[in-house]
Amino acid sequence: MSGELARFESQELVMSLPEMKEQVRIIGELLKHIMIKDVHYGTIPGTQKPTLYKPGSEKILSTFRIAADPREMITDLSTDDEVRYRVGVAGTAQLTGVFLGAGIGECSSDEEKYKWRKPVCNEEFDEAPIDRRREVWKRYDGKPVKIKQIRTHPRDVANTVLKMAKKRAQIDMTLTVTAASDVFDQDLEDMSPEIREGITGEKKESMKPPQEKKPEGQEGQSSGGDSEPIITQGQGKMLFAKFKGKGVKDGDAMNFNIRLWFGIPTLELFKLPKRLFEDCNKKIDGMPAMREPGEDDDTNAV
Repeated sequence: MSGELARFESQELVMSLPEMKEQVRIIGELLKHIMIKDVHYGTIPGTQKPTLYKPGSEKILSTFRIAADPREMITDLSTDDEVRYRVGVAGTAQLTGVFLGAGIGECSSDEEKYKWRKPVCNEEFDEAPIDRRREVWKRYDGKPVKIKQIRTHPRDVANTVLKMAKKRAQIDMTLTVTAASDVFDQDLEDMSPEIREGITGEKKESMKPPQEKKPEGQEGQSSGGDSEPIITQGQGKMLFAKFKGKGVKDGDAMNFNIRLWFGIPTLELFKLPKRLFEDCNKKIDGMPAMREPGEDDDTNAV
C-alpha cells in the first residue's frame, strides 16, 4: 500500500491514467471492505449515491495520508441573535506537506434543527415572549400535527454549530481532493426531512408524536391517547451499556445510530418505543467493536 500512497502524494502536476484508476479502485475497496454502512456512510431514500459521513471522511483521509487543517480558515459571521460560522479545511499530504485542495462548510444557529426546541412544559411556552415561541405543523404517523416550540438561545448551540461547519468543510475537502464525488453525496443527512423530501422525493417513515416526559416511577408507560409506550429506564441503561461496550461512548452518536437504523429522525435512546427494543438490541449486538484511535484495528466509529 505504501507504494500506492507514494504515487498519490507525488508533486506531479498531472495524474497519469493508471494512477487515476488506482485511486478509484482504492476508494471502491474502502467502501466494499472497510467502511460500515450507517457508521461511515448511509443511504438516503430517493438518492442514487450513498451519503458520506464524518467517520467515513476520516477513513478516506487516513488511507491517502491526507491531513485536514481548519485552524486558519474559520470565519465568525455571528450577530447578536445568530451564531454562524464558515469554515475552510485545507488538505495536505502528511508526508510532504504539499497542499492538495480545500473544502468549505457553513452552519448557523438559524437552521431549523438548532433554532427551535420543544418546551419543557406548557407554562414555559406561555411565558416565552411572543417572538420566541411558535406553533408549527409537523407530520407524524402520516398526519399533520401542530406542535409548540420555543426559540433556542444561539449561544447554547455555538459549539455544535462550529463543529458542524467544520464537519461539512472536511467532507467537502475529502470529496474534492480524492475525486470521490462520483461515489458519494454529502450534506443530505443534515437537512430537515421536509427539505430532503423536496430534493430527493424521499417518502418519510411513519412517526409517532413525541413522547411526553413521564412522572417518576412511570417509565415505559404511555401517556394515553395515541402515544405508544417507550422502554423502561432499565432497558435504556442496558442499551446504553451495550453501546459503550462496542466503543460508542457518546450519547449523540448512540442517537445518531438508532435514527439511521429505523429511519426516524426524532428517536432518542432513552425514549425508544418498546416495539423497537428487541430490534435495537440485536443491531447493537451485530455492530463491530469500535477501537480508540491508535489501536490496531481498522474500523473506527463516530
